[in-house]
Amino acid sequence: MRLLLVENDPVIGDALQRSLTQAGYAVDLLCDGVQADAALLAIAFDLVVLDLGLPRLDGLAVLRRLRQRHNRVPVLILSARDSLQDKIEGLDAGADDFLAKPFELVELEARLRALLRRGQGEWIEFGSCRWEIKGRKLYLHEQPVSLSARETVLLELLLHNRNRVVSKERILDTLTGWSGEIGINAVEVYIHRLRRKLEPGNAAIRTVRGLGYLLEGGGAA
Repeated sequence: MRLLLVENDPVIGDALQRSLTQAGYAVDLLCDGVQADAALLAIAFDLVVLDLGLPRLDGLAVLRRLRQRHNRVPVLILSARDSLQDKIEGLDAGADDFLAKPFELVELEARLRALLRRGQGEWIEFGSCRWEIKGRKLYLHEQPVSLSARETVLLELLLHNRNRVVSKERILDTLTGWSGEIGINAVEVYIHRLRRKLEPGNAAIRTVRGLGYLLEGGGAA
């Protein structure tokens, strides 16, 4: 899952980026409201953690612009502004959750997992495969399948975009954001590895020439 973290405090931002990366998210860190607005225009994120006190463009303005574009990505406001009025304004502007600073990391991670589960249920079934959303585990014929960290991130991206083609460039951005730099050819390597693990479960990653990849397999969307 690709997460945009917009945090004005560089110390908090760096610490959160490390912790959330270790939790399995591909984390893009920004500290400026204008940059955040531009990123949300250009990139499809799965989650957004948004500070309110941002330079150049306030977090509430970033959120309002996002919702005016009919982008429904889940947004959790993480802010030192903790008055009741601040919370009401944030939720009315389109936030899905509000967590005041100071906070416990385990609570933040739990709230993010809850946002991802909304509307998805506990499982995603495709072919004879089953993906446990909370535990981030793949099962084939009820047996667990071992996935590397990047294979996990790749499968989540394809599942989140079932019935839609995912471009090689977006896959590269997601895998690079997760940990370190990789080349465009590495995308084909990870697709090949994941494809071999899914094929026994009647689920296939189809190459759409010139466009990208499409996850196919029966089951509820």
